[in-house]
Amino acid sequence: MIITTGNDVAGYEIVEYLKVVRGIVVRATGIGRGFVGGLRSIAGGNIPEYVDVCEEARQQAYDLLVRHASECRADAVIAMRYDATEFMPGTTEVLAYGTAVKLRKKE
Repeated sequence: MIITTGNDVAGYEIVEYLKVVRGIVVRATGIGRGFVGGLRSIAGGNIPEYVDVCEEARQQAYDLLVRHASECRADAVIAMRYDATEFMPGTTEVLAYGTAVKLRKKE
């Protein structure tokens, strides 16, 4: 499956736009990471515990996006983006979305 932030795929022609596909995850930092991250935030700088939570959430949202596109029998997802919103304090929604398309190799 080709996933791109672009609006086209080099070497291919888009022959059909299928639908908007998405993967959504709602994650909390958890008590352990939240406590350690909170202590580190006092000193400032990068907080690895929070980075890990964000990276895991993005990866899970991406994986769900790919699954949704596969269910649509897409060849690719174009215009892929991430969005994140604080759902409530300590809880964040991460959304990966794009347009599922069918492709044909250019001749």
